[in-house]
Amino acid sequence: MIILGIDPGLRCTGYGVVAKRDGAVTLVECGVIRTESKSPLVDRLRDIYHGIGEVLVRHAIEEAAIERVFHGKNAATSLLLGHARAAAMLAATLREIPVAEYSPTQIKTAVAGTGRATKDQIQYMVQQLLRLRTLPKPADAADGVAVAMCHCSVGGVRAKLAARSS
Repeated sequence: MIILGIDPGLRCTGYGVVAKRDGAVTLVECGVIRTESKSPLVDRLRDIYHGIGEVLVRHAIEEAAIERVFHGKNAATSLLLGHARAAAMLAATLREIPVAEYSPTQIKTAVAGTGRATKDQIQYMVQQLLRLRTLPKPADAADGVAVAMCHCSVGGVRAKLAARSS
């Protein structure tokens, strides 16, 4: 199965593509989609939509996972992040690719064993778990990979539970 993980951001959306075969997870690609901060919001959302769309087509993605909005102190920032999430989710759903959502704590716990892991710790754990020679860079790309890895572990558990109850 080929899974796309998305760490949404209006300025920089990180993504990671992993392949899960026979219980093993390998990195296929990771990177970021950057938008111009001085561009109108609609142009930035279009760039995120098209960037995610290109990754979906390039790798024949079967499932996608995205980080939920962190409810911080700044409502305006959360709203803009929600727009970025919507653009990425729309790119997948219009191609009939299922999209799962995970909280930042779920993602960090799945990859680093603690919901309070730092960006540096997530980068390091992605490198170690996937046996990469170097740290995945930038950190937003590593975060996208972490989202995909979370889906591999949590999504796999859901599938097993569903199979047992059938």
